[in-house]
Amino acid sequence: MNAENSELLNEFTAEQVVKLDAIIAKHREKPGGLIPVLEEAQVALEYLPISVQKKIAKDLKLPFSRVYGVVTFYSFFTMTPRGRHTVRVCLGTACYVRGGKAIAEALSKEVGVEEGETTPDRKFTYETVRCLGACGLGPVLIVDEDVHGRMKPSKIKGVLSQYN
Repeated sequence: MNAENSELLNEFTAEQVVKLDAIIAKHREKPGGLIPVLEEAQVALEYLPISVQKKIAKDLKLPFSRVYGVVTFYSFFTMTPRGRHTVRVCLGTACYVRGGKAIAEALSKEVGVEEGETTPDRKFTYETVRCLGACGLGPVLIVDEDVHGRMKPSKIKGVLSQYN
């Protein structure tokens, strides 16, 4: 195992590093292989830290700036670990005026992270959105694909307890 892969073992398992090598090898000779490599790498590793981006750039013989530019341009890619569950609070107009801000503040306090962050145990990633199209149910909290309408700060703990 080369020094570059040894560095990756600080963040990932040996199996994940082998999988990353296989993904890169599969697309190495294909024109336009960068995005498929990044997509498959993110599925395998769950996120794309700088160390992984540097390895991909080196192995695909691309400038690091190109890999980094693609990762930061597309919202699908993430450079930080994500939680097993994504919790979104709607802050669109209808939800906001019905207490969406209070829901967001209570959620942040309950999980102990700010918007855009992931809990240390990687259970939840907390995000806000501008509209979920469920205005009649506002304020709305979504966990993964589950919609929880007419939320109140007092109901957040009970909702989150449903997700392991």
